[in-house]
Amino acid sequence: MKKVKQIVIASLIAPLVLSAAEITVQNDSLTNNGTGAIQAGFVVGEEAAVWLDSPCDGNIVAAQILWRSQSGVTPTVIQDSIKFYDAGTFPNPGSMLDEIVGPVLTDGVINEYRFKDENSVIPLIVPVTNGNTYVMSLKFLEQPPATGPSVVNDTDGCQAGRNGINALLPPLTWFSSCDLGVSGDWVMRAVIDCTAPPNTLDLSVQTTPDSTTYTPNSNLTFSVTVSNAGPTPANAATLIDFFPSSLNNITWSCTGTDATCPNTSGSGNITESINLIANSSLTYAITATVAANATQDITNTAQIVVPNGLTDTDTNNNSAATTWTLASNDLIFANGFE
Repeated sequence: MKKVKQIVIASLIAPLVLSAAEITVQNDSLTNNGTGAIQAGFVVGEEAAVWLDSPCDGNIVAAQILWRSQSGVTPTVIQDSIKFYDAGTFPNPGSMLDEIVGPVLTDGVINEYRFKDENSVIPLIVPVTNGNTYVMSLKFLEQPPATGPSVVNDTDGCQAGRNGINALLPPLTWFSSCDLGVSGDWVMRAVIDCTAPPNTLDLSVQTTPDSTTYTPNSNLTFSVTVSNAGPTPANAATLIDFFPSSLNNITWSCTGTDATCPNTSGSGNITESINLIANSSLTYAITATVAANATQDITNTAQIVVPNGLTDTDTNNNSAATTWTLASNDLIFANGFE
């Protein structure tokens, strides 16, 4: 790489339209009418590269490169390629993941590339993982004139470990661009389409009795647990438990596992609007008095209502029931007589 030639410019960056799930990932701080520097010292075969962190699971669907000359009106230029790599060990990228061959660069704007071919048929799709680092580079096929056009960096400092140059010494060797005198971060950005969060979950209800028999005019204790196996959070799901008429003086308390109870205690029937993130649960501990004249089986059913807009992958566990039978009062057999 030749000695870097820097020309201070007032960059006008036209806003680019992104879809709702897309995020532009960048190191640079250049904004409309900000100050940048044209780096016109590249020769054929060299690369300028950025190390970018993915904010989500998804795909790189576009590359953005600010291409600028001193005048801002020079003809379009075809360069060798835009390449995508694994992070590697800075300043050396890892293995190449994909490339756009022969990008056409227009002076004075941020050029955006969403397709790998000149006919805009093959979309750019580079899978990325949340928190991982990826490298995007521009490889030069033509040497820029002394006044550009070429790649641009901002001028408020070069971030260590974020900007590189594959320089022809020879041979081609990767360096930190900061170490080669570049005054800022390359205005080279990636657009990542973050995978839309799924709208499915698995809400379930479980009832657990302390005993499966009852004695009239005595207490029953049991619990109702509602859980969300995910992956989507459940906001405003409804837990319903209308207790049978043979249970009186009903009181309950609530505890959460990675979830907050709407009410920590209460009495009577349960109708609670609850929020459950994935892998969280609420447990209601219930105490009731059995009616003095009860003789038949007593069944209590609790159910969870799935919020609108979400799909439960297993509706068979959206309700659960417990049945108690009358405890035996056969005193002869109870005392071992025949």
